[in-house]
Amino acid sequence: MNKKVFIFLGSMLFCCAFVIAQENVINDFHQRAETEQKSGNVAAARYNFIRAFEDYANKGQIKSSVECGVKATELYYSKENFYKEAFELLHRVEYVITSSKQSAASKAALRYLVTNQRLQMYMKLRKSDSAKAQLDIMEGLAKTANDEALNNDLLYTKTIYYYTFGQNEKGDAVFKEMAGKLTAQKEYDKVEDVYKTLISNGRRSNNANIVHKAYQSYVVWKDSVSALKTADEIGALKQQIAENEEIISEKDSSLATRSGIITALCILAVALAGTIVVGAVVLMRVIFLNRRYKKMLKTANENNALKAMFINNISAQMEPTLQKLNPQIPEVKALQDFSRHIQTLSTLETTMDEKVEVEEVQIPKFCEGLLEQVRGRVKTNVTVHSDVPNMTTHINVEYVSHVLLHLLRNAAKYTPEGGRVTLEYKKRSAHKCQFLVSNTGEVIPEEKREDVFKPFLELKDLTTGDGLGLPICKQMALKMNGDLEIDPEYTRGTRFVLSLYE
Repeated sequence: MNKKVFIFLGSMLFCCAFVIAQENVINDFHQRAETEQKSGNVAAARYNFIRAFEDYANKGQIKSSVECGVKATELYYSKENFYKEAFELLHRVEYVITSSKQSAASKAALRYLVTNQRLQMYMKLRKSDSAKAQLDIMEGLAKTANDEALNNDLLYTKTIYYYTFGQNEKGDAVFKEMAGKLTAQKEYDKVEDVYKTLISNGRRSNNANIVHKAYQSYVVWKDSVSALKTADEIGALKQQIAENEEIISEKDSSLATRSGIITALCILAVALAGTIVVGAVVLMRVIFLNRRYKKMLKTANENNALKAMFINNISAQMEPTLQKLNPQIPEVKALQDFSRHIQTLSTLETTMDEKVEVEEVQIPKFCEGLLEQVRGRVKTNVTVHSDVPNMTTHINVEYVSHVLLHLLRNAAKYTPEGGRVTLEYKKRSAHKCQFLVSNTGEVIPEEKREDVFKPFLELKDLTTGDGLGLPICKQMALKMNGDLEIDPEYTRGTRFVLSLYE
């Protein structure tokens, strides 16, 4: 009888251990997804994360399932702009959460991750109202989950939202609350990570406002927290001294022992005083250098603004004189074009926040009109054609025509004999479309792909071009709430992609 009981208990323990081990095992799809993501293979990583999401869900490992589903979603829109597929996958993830037997708090914590991904997509799509709706949902979920980490993440997400959509005062208030909360909890390293993350996100998204605001707050916080850290260290040392004295008083009444300990404490106090002096000197130096850097940064920004204004004024003043000269002279024509391009670039930069007007156009007719203007510019036996659907879209005709004509003329110029120039239109989602201009020939080197959109990088003969054409096109794309990029996966020549969001 005892033997049977022993065997039964042993079997039960083995089963419990097996179940627990199964809960903690990372499945093969998850491991492969992590490996593919590290190697930069986005499609393979996304596929394996989806399989891992499904496998975990079938096994009832809901938290791991949701985490893999969220990672796959991020790879849909962050790298390839597949928003439709991303939203559909999030819907499946949310269904897994709803169908599970988790507690209300656990479900809220998992739904928070899903809602956060929707928020990130709407922010990337510049949908302020939709993003705000998701932010409100996240606030309710964080409250239900009653998780301090989610509350801190919510503050950080609110900060990013407000700065992204230009609500700087609200962003400052939430950022101050977040930094104050973590600082009060003496989570100094976490606060510094948050500042650095915000600055990095601002630089990555080319949002100078976020970078400026975050860096200002970071410098002020860094100055103040240095003093807090020093005070904490002094307090901890004083507490240690007090505890040591109490132990000495209770454990040892020997005068010799007391004398030795008091001597040691005196030495410690002297060392502490020296540490405080050194710390004060270092702190003053850090404060001085930070203030000096802020002053230099302010001066540099002011100088850049004055330089831009000065160049624009010179261009405007030169215009009447240049118009009187003979444009048949190549050098005169180059100066006239250069002056006009500078004024165009300056106007785009200073009116970037102004909304552009759009109108409905027939895609085939619009594209054919552009191609007619470049067919006479191509070399012998170069094919010029369009691949567009028979549909309409809403665009700013002036800016889109300017950008596409510039790209098509460049394509005609650099396509060798017997080559091909193509204009395409793709409807990527309900709110995104793309114009693609490609040509056969030499591929632009990877290290030069970003530089072609930057003005004034090199000094060159103006009669061969001033290098401002693509920077102007880039600014026009950004002003239309879109972007202009070089397709890195196109290897038969060069392909420019003009992305527009409705």
